[in-house]
Amino acid sequence: MTLDDLRVFVAVCRAGSLSAVARELGRTQSAVSQHVKRLERETGVSLLERRPRGVAPTEAGRVLRDAADDGLAGLDLALRRLEDLADGEAGAVRIITGATTVRHFMAEAIAAFRRSHPRVSLEFRTETSSRNCLDALVAGEPDLAWVSIGEPVRGVEQRPVVELPWLLAVRPDDPLASRPRIEAPELAAIRLVRLPPNSTSGGQLTAALGGLGVRAGSDTSVADWDTALLLAELGLGHALVPAVPDLWTSGDGRPLRFVPVPGLPPLSVGWAARRWDALTPLARTFADAVARTCTERPDR
Repeated sequence: MTLDDLRVFVAVCRAGSLSAVARELGRTQSAVSQHVKRLERETGVSLLERRPRGVAPTEAGRVLRDAADDGLAGLDLALRRLEDLADGEAGAVRIITGATTVRHFMAEAIAAFRRSHPRVSLEFRTETSSRNCLDALVAGEPDLAWVSIGEPVRGVEQRPVVELPWLLAVRPDDPLASRPRIEAPELAAIRLVRLPPNSTSGGQLTAALGGLGVRAGSDTSVADWDTALLLAELGLGHALVPAVPDLWTSGDGRPLRFVPVPGLPPLSVGWAARRWDALTPLARTFADAVARTCTERPDR
């Protein structure tokens, strides 16, 4: 039984597919299957059962998966701390984020962190949604994920950092552009560009509108906020967007007006990690620096 056996087995349990893990790791399906078979030989029990679509852990498999999840997180921490001991102040912090997160939430903190830790590598990877960020985090790839805070995810701890109110993006020639605010019930008469309901922020927005008894019409769907704003600029709908720092409210560069919708609960965003107590000191320092610059902004 090797660490690689356990990592592959946990990945298969999470994906529910041998072939998907093989593609992700750049291996053959047979090689992935051999890791599982080796574990089954050593434990003497069946760990996976075939389903019409993919595989699922047996009861014994779930026991091993849960133990491996906890053990691998601790081993990852130990290995990274050993790297830090070998390199002194050197090391790496691995962050996964949305496409615009670094520019709008982290720029100031990155500059300060680089000055105080010049030998530390900051490794960024972008994903199209918070759900994808969380999936990558659970898989053990990054140290930290910047996400829209949502429902609890097994094996992940989420920490809110800042709350973003909602704004309605409209063209300057729109009758709503001169309004000081839009009441939530008025959205029922407005055609909205919507995010997919399986996205964290899109799902929360849909739930918030439903809780207020608002059924907003929509005939256009997009995968991200930037595309929603582009369609609003083109006159294809109105976009409800979170008040991301320096992006929507700067007033320059975009032919749009942004009208507050104070009746909607704000979108909470922040950090997620597999285990906060398992983060390296460098990762905790970076996370704290981002949280501090976000909460100390003069527009907060």
